[in-house]
Amino acid sequence: MCAGPAWADDDGDDAAPPAGLLAGKNKEDLPEVILSVGEPLGDPWHLKSGRYYEVEITADGSGEIGLEGAGFFRAIWVDEVVIRGLEVRPMGLHSIEFDRAGTMEIGFVAIKPGLYDLHIPGATGATQRLEIVIE
Repeated sequence: MCAGPAWADDDGDDAAPPAGLLAGKNKEDLPEVILSVGEPLGDPWHLKSGRYYEVEITADGSGEIGLEGAGFFRAIWVDEVVIRGLEVRPMGLHSIEFDRAGTMEIGFVAIKPGLYDLHIPGATGATQRLEIVIE
C-alpha cells in the first residue's frame, strides 16, 4: 500500500504564515488617496525597493475620475487589487478609474528604484499628481 503525501490530510489549521516579501514585518500601509475633483492627491511617497505596501484609493463620487501612471505601475509588482471584498490578481496595471464613489485597495511590492508619479489624466495642476520615489 502506498501512502499519500504528508499534506494530504492537512485541514489548513496549521498553515504557515506568509514569509519573505509578504511577511507582516515587511508590510507598510500608505496614506489613503482621496480622489475628488479639484482636490490635491496627497503628499509624496518615499518607498523602499523590496518592501510590500498597501494603499486605499477612495473616490468621493464628485465626478468620474481616475489615476494613471504607467511608469510607476511597471516599477512595482501588483499582488492584488481588492474591490468590495473581491480580490483581483492582475499581471499589471496601467491605470484605474472610478465611475462613482467607492474604495479599492492595492497591495504591491516596490521593485525598480526611480522617480515616478500617479496623476489624474488630463489634469495640469501640480496638486493633481502624486510624486513617488522608490529607493
